[in-house]
Amino acid sequence: MNIRKIITFTEDIHSEGGRPVDPPARTAVVLAVIENPWAGQGFVADLLPGIDEVAPKLGELLAPRVVEALGAPVEAYGKAAIVGLDGEVEHGSALIHTLKFGDHFRRAANATTLLPAVEKRAAAGTVFDIPLKHITDATIRSHHQSVEVRVADGPRADEIVVGLAAAAQGRPQARLAPLSTER
Repeated sequence: MNIRKIITFTEDIHSEGGRPVDPPARTAVVLAVIENPWAGQGFVADLLPGIDEVAPKLGELLAPRVVEALGAPVEAYGKAAIVGLDGEVEHGSALIHTLKFGDHFRRAANATTLLPAVEKRAAAGTVFDIPLKHITDATIRSHHQSVEVRVADGPRADEIVVGLAAAAQGRPQARLAPLSTER
């Protein structure tokens, strides 16, 4: 796995809707800009060798970093793979839609639900949203949120941006009724 750089973002929301948020609502994102392991190979029918080589290492690298950056217990989480223009969306999906990647984050966050994801092909500097859901119950509406990020110089055409996002709480000032009230 060839890593060009790792980027960490944190955000603390102190006010929402004209009201204070106390404690501030924190989100964290950690992104790795890596060389696409299938770059320059044309159509690769069997992605498994690349998955086995890269996905576990990425999960092991990113999961503790995003939990540390959050600095609080994880309540919501998500993942992303943004593939450079010379790659395939399937390349990003191959790296993040495997337990070899996601289970590192599940263990670090004490989570049980599937990780929501965004994956797409895009040029360097493209803005993308990482969706977040509650770590143990994806029906908890207050934790349905997204965090917007971008890497100014990535992904390059032969790269993939792979990331994890975490929130220490649901949306600030969340007030939607529980899903159970609609049944």
